[in-house]
Amino acid sequence: MTPEDRFPGPELPESGPRARMAVDPGSYGHEGGLHGGPQQSWPGLDAQSGGPGPQVARGWFEEAAVQAAQDVHLVAQDPPTLDLGAPVATPSPAEPAGAVAAVPDPDPDQPVGPLYVVGDVHGYLDELRDALREQGLVDAEGHWSAGRSRIWFLGDFTDRGPDGIGVIDLVMQLAAEAAAAGGYCRALMGNHELLLLGAHRWADEPVQSTAGTASFLAAWRLNGGQQQDMDRLEPHHISWLARLPAVAVEDGHLLLHSDTTAYLEYGGSIDEVNDTVHQVLASDDAAEWWDCFRRFTKRFAFRGDTGPASVGELLDAYGGHRVVHGHSPIPYLTGDAHSEDGHASRVVTGPHVYADDLAVAMDGGVTMEGKLLVARLPLG
Repeated sequence: MTPEDRFPGPELPESGPRARMAVDPGSYGHEGGLHGGPQQSWPGLDAQSGGPGPQVARGWFEEAAVQAAQDVHLVAQDPPTLDLGAPVATPSPAEPAGAVAAVPDPDPDQPVGPLYVVGDVHGYLDELRDALREQGLVDAEGHWSAGRSRIWFLGDFTDRGPDGIGVIDLVMQLAAEAAAAGGYCRALMGNHELLLLGAHRWADEPVQSTAGTASFLAAWRLNGGQQQDMDRLEPHHISWLARLPAVAVEDGHLLLHSDTTAYLEYGGSIDEVNDTVHQVLASDDAAEWWDCFRRFTKRFAFRGDTGPASVGELLDAYGGHRVVHGHSPIPYLTGDAHSEDGHASRVVTGPHVYADDLAVAMDGGVTMEGKLLVARLPLG
């Protein structure tokens, strides 16, 4: 299936998950709007505030995971994609990663381990396990084996692929195991997390968008939503997803899901952006939910002559010296995707560095027979 994100409306009738289909890369980023919606609370979130509150502690991600474990155009100046090369060896804990209770308490005086990022997974659980194993981050059974290494997932765990809930469960498991070993495994909120949460909460409640009558459920189905994921979505998944940050900085890298400047519309600092997104998800305003999803579905802001300036706006506001993002598949960024069938004319071998060396794209196009990318930062 091609990776285009669409909004439902008269010109795009509601449908289920689509087979590989013709896509016009220039049609990405349609606008939409939503009004009204039922008041509803989620299990696992505070009944009064509806969410975790303005500030979310940095360690919440690991704590929640431990609890759960226990329970287009080619831009000529762009450099070529980088081959990932051979994996870099990382230290392993003394005990098997699966035996979380047997891992000794980490020594805070030891230096942190290497930093890795993971691009869009979209339900491809087997491919994720293989990619993590190739980098020495998990063992043959899929348990953490990377000691004090650090991983950030860039969002979009579900939709289009066969096992989105399995992906979420694996990430939560690895977060618990990594924390016990002195490393960490964390994740950002992507637009498909927003869409899944919206489809669960607002379902097929009719809403009026600029494209006509729509619903979160219709948009979710139109964008590859898998019924088996919705059927298996549990309260602890919902609570965990709703508290993911939208933006982070690590080792001078500004980590985002989407290649858009829309983050600036939610705050002038990382804390402000994350707090605002969490407040939206804690609200009963479906219009705000839809607007948040719509904004983070925009793409391609870092491409072309104005791309470096757009990246610079984000770096000036949030810090870091380079943006690392997912969302837009590399074949579309480089102009190597065929609009006729969504396939790429060139195999993706690694991350794509572009925008005057200020941006790194990590969506290898696994949904279009590409590659699920896991890369160590910094890239050369």
